[in-house]
Amino acid sequence: MKLRDGLLALACLLIGTAAAKADDPDLIFRKTTVWKFLSPDHKLGTYAIDDPDVEGVACYFTVPEKGGWIGWLGLAEELSNASLSCTQVGPIKFKRKLSQGDDAFSQRRSLIFKKMQIVRGCDPKRNVLVYIVYTDKIIEGSPENSTSSVPISPWGEATPPVKCADWISD
Repeated sequence: MKLRDGLLALACLLIGTAAAKADDPDLIFRKTTVWKFLSPDHKLGTYAIDDPDVEGVACYFTVPEKGGWIGWLGLAEELSNASLSCTQVGPIKFKRKLSQGDDAFSQRRSLIFKKMQIVRGCDPKRNVLVYIVYTDKIIEGSPENSTSSVPISPWGEATPPVKCADWISD
């Protein structure tokens, strides 16, 4: 009886912690990919995040979400697939100096071992921000990835746009 109560308490704690996370991405929509009769469906979820360190950039990503009761409880290991599209949505302003490959966003994709990351870099020759989404594991990562680029353009300003090379270094 005590083991069952302990497992129930742990499950409630994990679900409550996941629900309370403040920097969750904005859900745009979900689309069912596999219908399940008595449990939640498998879906594709499309989300949006604003780059926390670069004002004026939003990224949209789509990830598969496991259904079934294990997926519903948050215990399923999610697939490593993800697609990514980032765009300039306002004037670009860097909040601080950054390094190539810094995290813009990360999200747990399994109970313990897998994490999806969106990282950013700078192509100084073309003045373009480059974003990559990929999934890693403690033991073995995945080669599945997607890349998106954001050319830094003037945005209703008379001044020239910032140079990413001034803000992101190797």
